[in-house]
Amino acid sequence: MSQMRTPRFVRNSRHLAHRAWTERERRIVWRGLSGRLAIAIEPFLGMFFMGFLTWGIVWRSEHVASDRDLIKIAWIFGIGAIAFAAYFVAVLIAPFIAYLQTFKPIFILDGYVRYRGPDERSSEESSGYVAALFEDRSVACEWEFLGSKNLEPAMIPAHLEFSRYAGIHRIDGVPTGVLPDGELPLLAIGIAPRRDRN
Repeated sequence: MSQMRTPRFVRNSRHLAHRAWTERERRIVWRGLSGRLAIAIEPFLGMFFMGFLTWGIVWRSEHVASDRDLIKIAWIFGIGAIAFAAYFVAVLIAPFIAYLQTFKPIFILDGYVRYRGPDERSSEESSGYVAALFEDRSVACEWEFLGSKNLEPAMIPAHLEFSRYAGIHRIDGVPTGVLPDGELPLLAIGIAPRRDRN
């Protein structure tokens, strides 16, 4: 399974033709976010419960003379509340950023798609880079590609639609898989790829 990472280069995008995301495209990203929101209920409840216990222990130690020593354990539950809050943010940050990106333009370019292998600045899991190039072959935007197999170097003339965050949406009108072709199910349940374990 391969995926794109946030772009390394973005140049001259203000000179490109662009369009807004369609309602269907935005709805697909919203369904993904809603699925993550459903998952985030667990850390949210953990954060609330641990925070409530911390507050309860502190309150009781201040108001009940015989329980003043309880304050010594309040920090344990406070750390638990902070850990659940961090988990909550970690679950939601990427899909929330992805949804916000749907209010930015999708760029349209008649140019080239360039594939190349990893270089010395690539991350360990990198399989190379995919770039959208202008007609003069200068880089409009380039994304690091993650996967197990290195990309073969190639440059193909193409009509492209791409967004900075998501990558190339269409090449010559054909979807690249950045967004699913059909509608996502409610809460995006069942979209994870199934791998044969044999």
